[in-house]
Amino acid sequence: MGPRRIVCLTEEPTEVLYALGEQDRIVGISGFTVRPPQARREKPKVSAFTSAKIDAILALEPDFVVGFSDIQAEIAATLVRRGVEVWIANHRSVEGIVDYIRRLGALVGAAARADAYADELEAGLERIAREASRLPRRPRVYFEEWDEPIITGIRWVSELVRIAGGDDVFPELSAEPLAKARILASGDPVVERAPDIILGSWCGKKFQPQKVAARPGWDAIPAVRDGELHEIRSPLILQPGPAALTDGVGAIAAIIRRWARTPRG
Repeated sequence: MGPRRIVCLTEEPTEVLYALGEQDRIVGISGFTVRPPQARREKPKVSAFTSAKIDAILALEPDFVVGFSDIQAEIAATLVRRGVEVWIANHRSVEGIVDYIRRLGALVGAAARADAYADELEAGLERIAREASRLPRRPRVYFEEWDEPIITGIRWVSELVRIAGGDDVFPELSAEPLAKARILASGDPVVERAPDIILGSWCGKKFQPQKVAARPGWDAIPAVRDGELHEIRSPLILQPGPAALTDGVGAIAAIIRRWARTPRG
């Protein structure tokens, strides 16, 4: 049967469990959860990302808590010391997201449905990649995860850009799992790599294209010159779960398709 009372410290396990029809197991969620929208109406909010209401979680009597990344290590340790079973996933790639869905499904006794769902997501990515392979050209893409300091995109984002038909201008930095290792000391490296498209997803606040375009020297960047600065909303791309593999990559692919098919002088 698997665990019956699950607390999800981040959005992606909530989205996965709803997709698998296992939402009745969820007794608490992250306050940052936006997908699926009904989860916000139906479930108590007991955590942020770097903090959690430990007493509120314990009051829900969970038999399983799911979180993500080393950033939640202290939350996990506190709950473990209080006798709660905790699983902290730490995936950073598209393959890792798909595997995460399969593993979470297996843990709750829904392995067959999780495998089918993961297969469906992989098939969707393959369709996007096939369409992208027929585009007349590939853009250089700069993805910005934060603005002060400037932080470039994480690995799964870089991989989704490639699947959608573009080439990440900082592929070497995307391999770094921690945000602090993807900080740029200045905007000069972006100018040097001359992206054709700039994608912004500032977690927790709205991307401001005009502010980005006004950075010193950025008027020389093709993306700025051509007005190719676009926001990808952070819930669609910065959560390492189903949203990134569906709406997130879909939004990126639509931008790249428009760019690739637009005549240039």
